[in-house]
This record gives sequence, structure tokens and C-alpha cells, in this order.
Amino acid sequence: MKLKLSLSAWVGIVSIYVFVILGIFGPAIAPYDVGPTSLDLAHRFEGPSAAHWLGTDSKGADTLSQLLWGTRKALQLSVIVVAISSTLGLAIGTIAGWYRGIVDEVLMRFVDILMAFPGILLNIAIVAIVADPGIGVMTLALTANGWVGYARVARGQVLALRERDYVQAAVSLGASNRRVMFKHLIPNILGPALVQMSFGLGSVIMIEAALSFLGLGPNVDYTWGAMLDQGRTFLWKSDWVRVYALVPGLAIMWVVLGANLLGDGLRDRLDPRQRGKS
Repeated sequence: MKLKLSLSAWVGIVSIYVFVILGIFGPAIAPYDVGPTSLDLAHRFEGPSAAHWLGTDSKGADTLSQLLWGTRKALQLSVIVVAISSTLGLAIGTIAGWYRGIVDEVLMRFVDILMAFPGILLNIAIVAIVADPGIGVMTLALTANGWVGYARVARGQVLALRERDYVQAAVSLGASNRRVMFKHLIPNILGPALVQMSFGLGSVIMIEAALSFLGLGPNVDYTWGAMLDQGRTFLWKSDWVRVYALVPGLAIMWVVLGANLLGDGLRDRLDPRQRGKS
């Protein structure tokens, strides 16, 4: 069956596609390196020019190059976190919904505890205990509570699916729990999971940017959050700094908006209750 999507959903698809392409190939087309050799203190906070299309930062590094390298960092982190969180959450939610009883109670009470605790505070607590957090620590911090949304979605779907005739027939014919979950349950919850993953992509980028803005992100100058922090620090240094602060902010807004538009479009098409409204 052909999947028809709205115009806003296609805008989201194109936005995420461009984000992925820039994340993969951006550093290769970046005009300058972003390492220590890229520093040029004699050209700090210069405006756009033929040599630096988006100007330079407080250390004279090329802003466009930082933005492109930051795109790769954002892509790497978002894909890893969403992949781990969705796999863990779907597995736990499926097990809780299928076995119910004490298994469901224990797992869902743990989920409730994590959901009741402010997520950003947990992220900050995990990152703050490490002197020099890298991509691994950031991934751990974001997946620590990132899986709970997937678990709740999966559990709700499984509770409804387990009463379907084809699932009951499989159980009556002696199908094992593992076969029922992998053959009949998980394939049917992938639609809602994809919607959750698209929203999760934007959430990961926003949280990473917030942590980097607070100085708790990876110890590099070219993540989008670190660029925002630098723009804030030198906000009144010159007129160009105010524009410089907008560059990573607009990049974050573009990707998050694209992810949300894609998620809305997928939800409208994959949710039977929404199909008649579009």
C-alpha cells in the first residue's frame, strides 16, 4: 500500500535528509579544519567574507566549518541514542505488556519513577560526575531515561494486540512466547515506534545542545550547543557576535522542526484514527 504523506511531512523528510547528508559529508566539504591549527586570533569575530562565508568565532576559527563538523556530532549522537533507547524501550515494553502480572508491575513502576524525575536533571547529574565527558558519557546520560517513552508506547500497543484473534490463535497452536513477540507483536508496534523515534531525534539534539550550552557537553568547541554558549559569552563584543549566536540556533531549530514535522506526518498516516481526518 502506498504511503501518502502531507506536505509538512515531506518538508520534514527533506530537512532530515539534508541533515543526514551534511552530517556524513559535511566535514569533507568544510573549507577549514576545526582543530588547534584552525585558530587565528588576528581574525576574531570577523563578519562574512569570501574567505569565511559565515565569519569567524572568538578564536578566529571558521564558523561554517564548525557548523558542518557540529552537524556530524549531532547526527552521531542522535542516531546512537535513538537506536539504543528505542531497542531497549521496545524490548522492555513488549515484555511488560505480554507477561503482565508482577513483571508488568515491576517494570512499569520503574518507568513511572524515571518519568516522574525531571529528565534534564538526571542528564546533568550523569554528565556532571565526569570531568571530561565524551560521546560515550553523553550517550549514557541521554539513554538513561530516553527509553521510557518507547517502553510505554510498546506496552500499550502490546496490551491491545495480545487480545487479537491471530495472536490468540498462535498461542493456541503452541507458539512460544518468543515467537509470538518477534512474529506478531514487534512488527505491529513498529509504526508507533517510528513516530516516537522521529520525535526522539529532535529531543536528543535539543538536550545535547542544552547540556553543551551549560558547559557539560563534550569538550569540543564545534558542537551546536558549544557554539551557542560561545555566542552568549561574547554577545556584546561586536555586532557580528549577535549574528554568530543565531547560526547554531537556527540549525537546531531547523532539525528539530523537521523531525517534528516528520513525526506528525507519520502519526497521521500510521494511526488509523487519523486517516479519515487528513
